[in-house]
Amino acid sequence: MRVLVTGATGFIGRHAAHALVACGADVHAVSRRPPIATGVPAESGIVWHEGDLLRESVRAELIARTKPDALLHCAWYAEHGLFWHSPENIRWLSASLDLCLRFVECGGTRLLVSGTCAEYEWRADTGVYREDSSATHPATLYGVTKLALSQTLAALATEARVSLAWGRLFWLYGPDEHPGRLVAAAARALATGTRFNATEGRQVRDFLHVADAGAALATLLMSDVRGVVNIGSGEGVQVRDVVLRLAAAAGRPDLCSFDKPVPAREVPCVTADITRLRDDVGFAPARSLQEGLDATLAWWRGQLRAGTQGRGDRI
Repeated sequence: MRVLVTGATGFIGRHAAHALVACGADVHAVSRRPPIATGVPAESGIVWHEGDLLRESVRAELIARTKPDALLHCAWYAEHGLFWHSPENIRWLSASLDLCLRFVECGGTRLLVSGTCAEYEWRADTGVYREDSSATHPATLYGVTKLALSQTLAALATEARVSLAWGRLFWLYGPDEHPGRLVAAAARALATGTRFNATEGRQVRDFLHVADAGAALATLLMSDVRGVVNIGSGEGVQVRDVVLRLAAAAGRPDLCSFDKPVPAREVPCVTADITRLRDDVGFAPARSLQEGLDATLAWWRGQLRAGTQGRGDRI
């Protein structure tokens, strides 16, 4: 199977591309910059293409040149702190629709797009979100545009008789995460002996190591499962506990405090029902939360010893 992966130098896409190579797929990957410039080795198992997917000519030429059997679309606007409400989401919605339509018109048969748990309606009285029964009513432009893409592609897949899957990603962490996000910020601070202050942290979230998320996307793409599939650990953990686990691993529990104000409209619990991922796709994470946090802390220590700060420029 020839697979085209977009966002292949990003936080998630790089792991998915490598997992697809391991599955024996003929992987073509696209990035705005050469992979070596983003810290990704230009491995022989991946054929790299350079281009900006927001340009129509690039999308047209890329699909015509690669003629993929399958498309894994991970690319999207991901500027930390801005992506939730940025109008760039609308540009990516338009570009993604065009890319997927060209893929179908070129004879592609298997399509997988990375979505987000922010497509769900996060409610104070709901803790576990299930694909076939939880309401979708996003509160952000990011969630709205992702959901719109999902619904439009579902209709297109029915009309064109294309196999479509949609991976709803929950809270990811791991190497190359933006240093402003929770796990990365805590790990980086603790690795340098700096105090880390968080909110009270009683909210419960579903955390999954990014390498497991990439492997889950690859497994889903290579399966015949269709429709929406939650991609998470299926286990809820308090944000406070995540920080304390990192602090214990670093041997510096004295550096943690929990005095920051809780953001407005924060809901108490958002976790994934992973029945479809486990039973239909046949996927289980390779790492426990503690193993993933330990590895992330070790990665940040390595970055700091090398005098780098991590890329942190993509989701």
